[in-house]
Amino acid sequence: MERHLSVSRVQPVNRFPKALAIHPTSYFLDPGYTPQGKGSFSAKSSPGQAERKPLALVVDDAPDLAEMLSVFLTHAGYDVVTANSAKAALDAAGRARFDVVISDIGMPRMNGYQLVETLRGLPGYSSIPMIAVTGFSMYDDRERSLSSGFNAHVTKPIDPIGLFELIEQLRG
Repeated sequence: MERHLSVSRVQPVNRFPKALAIHPTSYFLDPGYTPQGKGSFSAKSSPGQAERKPLALVVDDAPDLAEMLSVFLTHAGYDVVTANSAKAALDAAGRARFDVVISDIGMPRMNGYQLVETLRGLPGYSSIPMIAVTGFSMYDDRERSLSSGFNAHVTKPIDPIGLFELIEQLRG
């Protein structure tokens, strides 16, 4: 008995894979941050860089989360470099100038706080948006993130659409 399967193409509800629609999260930002309304989700290029995709550095010692963020940002129009440690992130930052850095805090050897303080001292990184994406959600974690040099503190689990809006807001 021969069986024939019918295959049809399903249009997604949004531009991002369903697996990326995780859970809502809370954002702890510098005062004055206002999320933009939901709309088009594609990365803006910096002035004078209209033909180049923005470049993101994702730093996390959990490969699954780094990969999820990489896939999400790639779908949103970014070129992405992932690093599984602060040392690997510093090596990458020495080879390229990133438009945004997204980093975990709780990593072995050198944590995210130390990483962002070091990155802020590198040429060209004093004003780059840097976002802490972390499981640290105690009352003083937000303040520690902001005082170490992060522009925002996002707690896990991550809402990818909210994270994208935050990135675009910080990149201005």
